Amino acid sequence: MRRLVYYVATTLDGFIAGPDGGDPSGADFFPITDDVVQFIVENYPETLPGPAREALGIDGAGTVFDTVVEGRASYELGLAESIDDVYPHLRHLVFSTTLPENNSGAVEIVRDEPAQIVRELKREEGLDIWLVGGGTLAHALLPEIDRLVLKVNPSIIGSGVPLFNGPFAPTLFTSVDETHLPGGVRVLTYDRH
Repeated sequence: MRRLVYYVATTLDGFIAGPDGGDPSGADFFPITDDVVQFIVENYPETLPGPAREALGIDGAGTVFDTVVEGRASYELGLAESIDDVYPHLRHLVFSTTLPENNSGAVEIVRDEPAQIVRELKREEGLDIWLVGGGTLAHALLPEIDRLVLKVNPSIIGSGVPLFNGPFAPTLFTSVDETHLPGGVRVLTYDRH
């Protein structure tokens, strides 16, 4: 059965974006250093946006994920850059009750309850499913998350978009791997307990 994997960058204090909710990639609290890029290319190349994959000469289907799910706010970061489908190499679902239908057909706008749709996706054949964010969708999907892969940056920002944005919901995970990158990022992997 496919797994839902929340693979995301976070600060030490558990934020995936700053208070403005904008794209944190390359921000001073989420620097994109060569060691981070190398880790992504070697382990999760399909999580790089289409333009970055093209610039790095990365081609082909995913090795870990073949499907990406995200919330409206995360999706709108790409739209702000005039990119309709940031991950054209993956099946791309966006959960939103307010976005209009996607005319290009490249992205599936899903209005149904996220957990039910993810349970259906898990029963399909294929690679794992990548939950890119944001924090509100991650909280809604918490009962369905099988693995966390957290790129923990050595920064504290005090406020912003939390890793899980929702009511108190204790959930236990077990540490299964830890990778220390030279620039200070720790990649922590946890499986559902």
